[in-house]
Amino acid sequence: MKNITLAAAMLAAGTGAASAGGFDRSGQPLGWLFEKGNYVELSYGTVKPKVKGTQTTTLSGTSLAGSGSGNMAGSYKQVSLAMKMDLGEQLSLGLQLDPTYGADVSYPVSATGYFLRGTKATIDGDTLTLAARYKISDAFSVHAGIRHVSIGGNVTIVRDAVPSYQASFGRDSATGFLVGVAYEKPEIALRVALTYSSATKHQMPTTVAGAPAGSVPVELPQSVALDFQSGIAANTLLFGQIRWSDWTSTVLNGPFLGAANPLISYDNDVITYSLGVGRKFSDSWSGAVTLGYEDSKGGIAGNFAPTDGNFSVGLGATYTKGNMKITGGVRYIKVGNTAALELPSPPFPAGSPGAQFSKNHATAFGLKVAFTF
Repeated sequence: MKNITLAAAMLAAGTGAASAGGFDRSGQPLGWLFEKGNYVELSYGTVKPKVKGTQTTTLSGTSLAGSGSGNMAGSYKQVSLAMKMDLGEQLSLGLQLDPTYGADVSYPVSATGYFLRGTKATIDGDTLTLAARYKISDAFSVHAGIRHVSIGGNVTIVRDAVPSYQASFGRDSATGFLVGVAYEKPEIALRVALTYSSATKHQMPTTVAGAPAGSVPVELPQSVALDFQSGIAANTLLFGQIRWSDWTSTVLNGPFLGAANPLISYDNDVITYSLGVGRKFSDSWSGAVTLGYEDSKGGIAGNFAPTDGNFSVGLGATYTKGNMKITGGVRYIKVGNTAALELPSPPFPAGSPGAQFSKNHATAFGLKVAFTF
């Protein structure tokens, strides 16, 4: 079953980075902590989103109703590393470097007539996790760790081809924790693991138009993940995850925009579901297929994240030779439709136009190389 498990993990996490709620790109997987023996893995993923909208109103300036935004979501790459060492029969220790958070927004300048053409924003955040697992018995174990999270970014808002607001949020680090419990029944490849990850609170040194503007607070959300897997037939594994993230706690206010006009805010928490089946075909090859779902909440989205829920399907395969495993996967994500919020006011004119985003998608590719020793 172990070859199937690796393919499952690749699909559930490695290429699943297209959306894990908010601007979480990885889902912060912990499957590496449960691998047998000493273990190390290196993962690479690339995601190519296509998110386009159409302006719905013309109320001021030179913006035109019906103008297309062009693809405003940039492609991105991710590299992560994890390793785990057994310190005895019961205790193991692991370390993971994960590019957890990110957003790349760029409305093309060539989108003639679109009210946000030239607007750009980026968010970049990494997590370094030190975790330990203690086996109470063959069936039960507990795990806990420390998470060191860093975050930073910048935004430039251009309205009707005129720069209107520019802010840079310097990188800040904060420490959180994780704690969890797991139940296993190895003879049927059963494992159920529940993990809580705490929020982290940051103070980012900020400049507006190049001038110091103090520090801006932002809280990255707490989460609870329930991971499960079980053999359902010979050489066949069912696996999945349910993950809740407290995104309503995350608000980013730009200096001088006012608390009523946040750059980032969420009306709802996010629950992400994944379910898949893995199959071992031979001693060398196994494969998996997975489905993912994030509920659409309705309402109005922000211009920096004009999506609402998603549905995905993924395929993956693992090749095993000796102590090496190579896993590749691809995932297609159908992005939910939404209406985009008007620009905040002030400092922008009241009644600035909004847009409708629909028929969007993303494609994710991933590769993982793992060794046991």
